Amino acid sequence: MSEKKISRQQVYTLLVQIGRKDGDGLPKDATGAALMIYASGVDEAEAVRETVAILKQADTAPLDVTGYGTIQEREAAGHEIETEERTLMQRALEENAVIVAQMTPYFGDEISAAENGLLH
Repeated sequence: MSEKKISRQQVYTLLVQIGRKDGDGLPKDATGAALMIYASGVDEAEAVRETVAILKQADTAPLDVTGYGTIQEREAAGHEIETEERTLMQRALEENAVIVAQMTPYFGDEISAAENGLLH
């Protein structure tokens, strides 16, 4: 009888600021962007490393990563997590993936993505 291995993977919510780079796919006049990402990992550090590696492979220039923790940590902090977010988080867990849930380009001297309502 083979037992299913229990995974230590969890999904972390990350807010990644990216700068400009040739071929990044951002709008022409954008100065950068904020990406809300759900990434799986055994800990947040692993999720961040994997996310940065994948974003670099995708010809983007990650500048800063802010971690908001697991779904349980976010709920404990009072974050409201909608069904669509939960679905994407579950997909990231099942596929051991990095999922970009939202991209907000910056134009000029805009406020940070967290203040801009990217994360609620």
